Amino acid sequence: MMAAMKSVPDLIDRLPTVRGSLQANAPLAKYVWFRTGGPADILFQPESADDLADFLRGKPSGVPVTILGTGSNVLIRDGGISGVVIRLGKAFSQITVDGEHVHVGGGALDANVAKAARVSGLDGLSFLYGIPGTIGGSVRMNAGAYGSEIKDVLVSADVVDGQGQHQTFTRDDLGLSYRHSTLPSDAIVVSAMLQGSPGDRARIAARMDDIQEAREATQPIRTRTGGSTFKNPDGYKAWELVDAAGCRGLQMGAAQVSEKHTNFLVNTGGASARDIEALGEEVRRRVKAHSGVTLEWEIRRIGNPAEPSVCPTDPEDTP
Repeated sequence: MMAAMKSVPDLIDRLPTVRGSLQANAPLAKYVWFRTGGPADILFQPESADDLADFLRGKPSGVPVTILGTGSNVLIRDGGISGVVIRLGKAFSQITVDGEHVHVGGGALDANVAKAARVSGLDGLSFLYGIPGTIGGSVRMNAGAYGSEIKDVLVSADVVDGQGQHQTFTRDDLGLSYRHSTLPSDAIVVSAMLQGSPGDRARIAARMDDIQEAREATQPIRTRTGGSTFKNPDGYKAWELVDAAGCRGLQMGAAQVSEKHTNFLVNTGGASARDIEALGEEVRRRVKAHSGVTLEWEIRRIGNPAEPSVCPTDPEDTP
């Protein structure tokens, strides 16, 4: 890791001029809900979609790029992230309602989209109030909650690919299925169009209140957590498998399986990313031993471990 850190000044000098901001050795823990993890070699926060496209067209071809949204379903390993981390900030958080369509930036919070739809009397988008992420990330993983998914409301998504080209994909183009899309791995969702339907504001507000109450009652939303840790296997609920394997309250270092909802891992204070990932792997091991079911991570684990071979690594989790 020290060798990578020494290369950072040279790297930033080789990057194209941007209208947004470039920061070397940028701390990332403050951007993720777990509040832990190492720094980015370079953090780029673009001013606009064109700024992003220009940067991607102009950067050296060998420089890796990682996209970071609101950090709600991400674990950044303690060794940090090599290359450039791109974070879509306020410039990508716009929300505009036009009839039954909602035009949203890729960095807009799902909950804020639900609020805007409520104000405009648009039904069908209330479920977004229960998703702690951004629209860009939700499109990529077909996020869902409370009986609905992005595929139910998505019309189209505008992206910038790794070569800096603008593209538009319709819902049918994206092959949306449970927590999955066929969106190219280098594509960054910069905006999307969602479809609502006319509804009663009071009923929409009541639905959102119900969602908030349900989350407060069943999820550790006021702790340092990454949201749902594992995907629900076919025919099972992940939390039930974890609970049946005796993992409720299981702890490694300052990382713990939530007592409130066993499909959540929490940072009780000072947990390293190593603690959290190791705990998740131990949960997977115990569930496999107890039920024969292999849990698949829903949380993205990205970056470099502080020490080699601390935890098993899936190729798709490494930028």
